[in-house]
Amino acid sequence: MACSHCKRAVEEALKTLEGVTSVEADLDSGKVYVFYEGDEMDLNSLKEAVKSAGYEVVE
Repeated sequence: MACSHCKRAVEEALKTLEGVTSVEADLDSGKVYVFYEGDEMDLNSLKEAVKSAGYEVVE
């Protein structure tokens, strides 16, 4: 993520997932924090949402 548009695109893509309550992307660190309901979130679904927005997941 390089700009506020990138940040917003990633956040919006992740917010569409069922169970996600909020998303906070940090441009400085390049990290994205996902808050969700329930005990567990499917990591593959998160990765696919980011990829579908046109961005790469770096672990």
